[in-house]
Amino acid sequence: MSGNTVDEHFDVIIIGTGSGNSLPSEDFADKKIAICEEWTFGGTCLNRGCIPTKMFVYPADQAEAAATNSRLGIDTHFGGAKWSEIVDRIFSQRVDKIAEGGENYRRNECDNITVYDGHARFVGPRTIDTGTGSTISADTILIAAGARVAVPHIVTDSGIDYHTSDTIMRIPEPPKSLVILGSGYIAAEFAHVFSAFGTTVSVIGRSEHLLKHTDTTISEAFTEAVSDKWDLHLGKTPQQISARTDGTGARVEFADGTFVEGDMLLVATGRTPNADLLDAKAGGIELDGNRVRVDEFGRTSADGVWAIGDISSPYQLKHVANHELRVVQHNLLHPEDLRSFNHDVVPYAVFSSPQIAGAGMTEIEARDAGLDITVKVQQYSDVAYGWAMVEPVGIVKLIADRTTGRILGSHVLGHEASILIQPLVQAMTFGLTVQDMARGQYWIHPALTEVVENALLGLDFPDRGF
Repeated sequence: MSGNTVDEHFDVIIIGTGSGNSLPSEDFADKKIAICEEWTFGGTCLNRGCIPTKMFVYPADQAEAAATNSRLGIDTHFGGAKWSEIVDRIFSQRVDKIAEGGENYRRNECDNITVYDGHARFVGPRTIDTGTGSTISADTILIAAGARVAVPHIVTDSGIDYHTSDTIMRIPEPPKSLVILGSGYIAAEFAHVFSAFGTTVSVIGRSEHLLKHTDTTISEAFTEAVSDKWDLHLGKTPQQISARTDGTGARVEFADGTFVEGDMLLVATGRTPNADLLDAKAGGIELDGNRVRVDEFGRTSADGVWAIGDISSPYQLKHVANHELRVVQHNLLHPEDLRSFNHDVVPYAVFSSPQIAGAGMTEIEARDAGLDITVKVQQYSDVAYGWAMVEPVGIVKLIADRTTGRILGSHVLGHEASILIQPLVQAMTFGLTVQDMARGQYWIHPALTEVVENALLGLDFPDRGF
């Protein structure tokens, strides 16, 4: 092979094996397919994201409950975490086996699929250098190459050892003290995990509140709720990062002369799409900032090239990537009946303690849009199940349009927020009005969902007799 000589032509090339690996359904059995994956099969969610983190969060929840059950009149305590057993259960017994099984299936059991385990990049229209010594082309290419951790230069230039979400879950044992750089959802989840297992956690953020992307009421309440569990350094930007004076761990210094130290540094300052690693220009693919530009159907600017997930979507969420995959899958099979992405109501959850979930507009966004809104903040402690839990914090906040009666935003902070949000997501998605949702169904008494019912009933619709 020399130059861009094509060694083999395929019907479909898939770059990335997260959600992209779900494209070859039985409907594609007659297609000759190439899959390019330079890392581990399964993508971020399976290997270093949603799934393993939640498998840490659940035991952390139990550990925290054991340490705080005195408020219920129960004498329990947290005696320590068997970290190596937890890591083994998550990775050796579950995640790694799934990843290995997925790769083995595609590599050895799918006669129509060839796997290339190198770094793929475009060298021409619908032409890929696989990074393995072979150059391939296809009629159709799906880019599903995801995103990677973003590490600021102040960290990389420091020369000290640090961890990211890619590596922190596989450390041999938890540190006695952990400094987390970042104040978003990754920082919040790992702060919960490590603090629940007994690590002293310090969190550094430029914003005055944690999780600044959430509704202000939620962000402020969450920050207050964790302020007695974590050592917070908010509204601060690190000026220098180095090892401690004994050459170990990390020391982060601020402009005001203060500093924070820990045995280990976790960098949780966000993720960046991998679009810049594709040589997209060579394939005639336009970028939108640091993402691959796609239209509402998932098509890029290059004929026959599509993209889904974190590399092209502003929502770095697995359920969004899965939705986009299903849309593109349909569009490839039925080009005469194109479907568009539906990003109208995209929910999210942060599995920290307390838990957070949200969908739709924040109050500030709704007011800035000039909408006539009604807002209600309902406490968990206002309903019977909330009394039973004696939870120190729990909020359901709803923002609704007075004109249409529809919910514009739903925000939940507290126990099982990721579950409580779902009926609100359904109502927002299918246009159910506040009145129909509140009065058109039974609400089980005394379930915790009564806090959602009461929040709906608390919205002010004077002209509707509601």
